[in-house]
Amino acid sequence: MLLEVFRGGYSGSQLLSDVTAGAVVGIVALPLAIAFAIASGVTPGQGLITAVVAGLIISLLGGSRVQIGGPTGAFIIIVYGIVQQHGYQGLIIATIMAGFLLILFGITGMGGVIQFIPYPVTVGFTSGIALVIATTQLSDFLGLSTGPLPGDFLGKLTAYYEHMGTLNLWAVLVGATTIAIVIFSPKFVRKVPGSLSALLLWTLATHFLGIPVETIGSRFGDLSASILTPKIPTIDLATIKTLISPAIAIALLGAIESLLSAVVSDGMTGYRHKPDAELVAQGVANIGSALFGGIPATGAIARTATNVKNGGRTPVAGIVHALVLLAIMLLFGGWAELIPIPVLSGILLVVAYNMSEWRLFARLLKSPRSDILVLTATFVLTVLVDLTVALEVGVVLAALLFMRRMAAVSNAGFITKSISGGNADDPGAIASREVPPGVEIFEVYGPFFFGAASKFRDAISVIKSPPKALILRMREVTAMDATGLRALEDVAKKSKLDGTVLILSGVHAQPLVALERSGLLVEIGEENVFSDIDGAINRARDFAG
Repeated sequence: MLLEVFRGGYSGSQLLSDVTAGAVVGIVALPLAIAFAIASGVTPGQGLITAVVAGLIISLLGGSRVQIGGPTGAFIIIVYGIVQQHGYQGLIIATIMAGFLLILFGITGMGGVIQFIPYPVTVGFTSGIALVIATTQLSDFLGLSTGPLPGDFLGKLTAYYEHMGTLNLWAVLVGATTIAIVIFSPKFVRKVPGSLSALLLWTLATHFLGIPVETIGSRFGDLSASILTPKIPTIDLATIKTLISPAIAIALLGAIESLLSAVVSDGMTGYRHKPDAELVAQGVANIGSALFGGIPATGAIARTATNVKNGGRTPVAGIVHALVLLAIMLLFGGWAELIPIPVLSGILLVVAYNMSEWRLFARLLKSPRSDILVLTATFVLTVLVDLTVALEVGVVLAALLFMRRMAAVSNAGFITKSISGGNADDPGAIASREVPPGVEIFEVYGPFFFGAASKFRDAISVIKSPPKALILRMREVTAMDATGLRALEDVAKKSKLDGTVLILSGVHAQPLVALERSGLLVEIGEENVFSDIDGAINRARDFAG
């Protein structure tokens, strides 16, 4: 995408706009990268490394002109879980595996397919992630001395209740005012992000007034030593097997969020992103981030929107954003240790609220029951079990319910003595044609999938005495799967045993290709396959009487 921009002509005025937008986004990304890292169970420096390395690669290679990449809130619970179970080394390996999966998604053209993940699944796990993020921040927001927290949702709530006696009112004040500043300051000071205003205000106040709250320095030490050189981790087969499921979850989540962000930016700019190129870039970015000591990354909707609103229109803005963050790390990393932890928790609580999509969640609760089931199952599993399980169950459940709906609209039955489709004006109506004695006509309506295949078997079983010829009318069958083919194969075998000639009418392109590949077309005989009902009836006359 970057080369396309330069080939198409790149003006000095656009360069100025991109540099300005990139600098603004870099400043906006600073507190977010630190906050996301801490919430994920890693160091602030690792969050900044991710924003720099992944942000740079995504802008250089991505399929979107304005995408801003880096660590996001969506990854918090899955990264935290991996670090707790497998350590940071396990996270590096899982991130690299996810990177290769994303590259595979891109080169195999999965970019367009991933966008079809059902909306209730997306809203369910996004809302669940938001609730979990908010829950993880309560300890720092309240200044509780809890020690290591349990990994599960209910365990955290129990720990908070048990340690309420350690409540730090100064931490609550810092966190609450941070939330107020983030929400309300843009109404008065548009040029300075609210999160940055709160961070600067409370960092200075805490340092000079000696406010007793925990800071990055007291918890993690100096950030100036955070720059690392690339390092290839030791990987063995046993570790890979253990991390397959988390890696798939990282890849799917990264793909979904990055493509969603790209679609949103398309609507803001009028450009069209290239989904497959975007997935490849996301994959390379995650591998690069892991090798440099970072965490998983993806396209960030809020930072991408900020980029566009400030005039960013090319990948140059994203590159500048990464360079600004790198400069801050190198020049001011030591000062970051003064940042109060409650400020970051306040920022993340606002992020969680914005992620929650509670209005969409409430609206979806008025949808059909099948969508409500998918939504609530994905949400509850994300909160109480695991994001990996939630994604897998949500997608599978949505697919099964979709198949059930497809089966419901499919039907099959004999139409020999009826008006086809119940419409007398139908030019293909059987009632307007003379059907020879000893000939039965059977029609399948809708896609011939496994749900319809069972209906087909039930309907065809009512034949008491075998006819001379059986015409299977398929003009409404636009698609056929392996189960449908098997059902048709069973009918072909039974017809052969009964001495009945099976004739197909109105076969569409996809079912015809499926018949050819399966060898069933040869078994039925190409001479018994017709494009219209008249040809099929004329063929049946040869065997009637």
